[in-house]
Amino acid sequence: MVQVCLNGPRTAADGTAVPLTPESMADSAAAAVAAGATDIHVHPKTPCGRDTLSPRVLAETLGAIRARVSVPVGVTTGAWAEPDPAARLDRIRSWTVLPDHASVNWHEPGAEQVAAELLALGVGVEAGIWSGTDAAERFAVSPLAPKVLRVLAEVTDTDPSSAVVSARALLSDLGAAHGRPVLLHGEDGGAWPVLRLAGRLGLATRVGLEDVLLLPDGRRAGSNAELVAAGLVEYRTG
Repeated sequence: MVQVCLNGPRTAADGTAVPLTPESMADSAAAAVAAGATDIHVHPKTPCGRDTLSPRVLAETLGAIRARVSVPVGVTTGAWAEPDPAARLDRIRSWTVLPDHASVNWHEPGAEQVAAELLALGVGVEAGIWSGTDAAERFAVSPLAPKVLRVLAEVTDTDPSSAVVSARALLSDLGAAHGRPVLLHGEDGGAWPVLRLAGRLGLATRVGLEDVLLLPDGRRAGSNAELVAAGLVEYRTG
């Protein structure tokens, strides 16, 4: 599986290729799926470009994307979109249109409660396990861990010379991951080395403008579709 991460917390300052409106996200998603992506991760945005858990914005974003593609669509529940854990839960409970899955960063305050609420709603949970945090330790003892859709092994080391070492350490910390599928990915300078490692290990991965703005040859990516196409080549050839 190669998931496309359309935008992340990036803003207009990161370039015009980053989709920020429901319509541009839908266009980008459709092109990425045509290029080979089989799953979508998106950050719905307010009109000013800020990540949000707003039910209205979520519904508009999911509706626009689903009108163009038939693959699963997931969203973020990152604490930066709603820092207060109780308010984050209230937002999720107010969703009128549900994503297929949602990522939950296991090191964030309130993560277990957010995951439990999503599962109760019938939304798949991607357990975000970031390197450099205690997320793997928390996940290892979580009663919800066997119930998640997949584990996102998220390598935050952006140094291309050490990201693979960091990725292997994170995978070691995860161990059997309660038997759940693992999606391994990196970011910025570490994105391509970690994606290649995922290919060699036969793990799912992701690529897109959330994770990296440059192609493997160092050129600026013009679209998510371009990154997906390059990612599939890198994944297969490692």
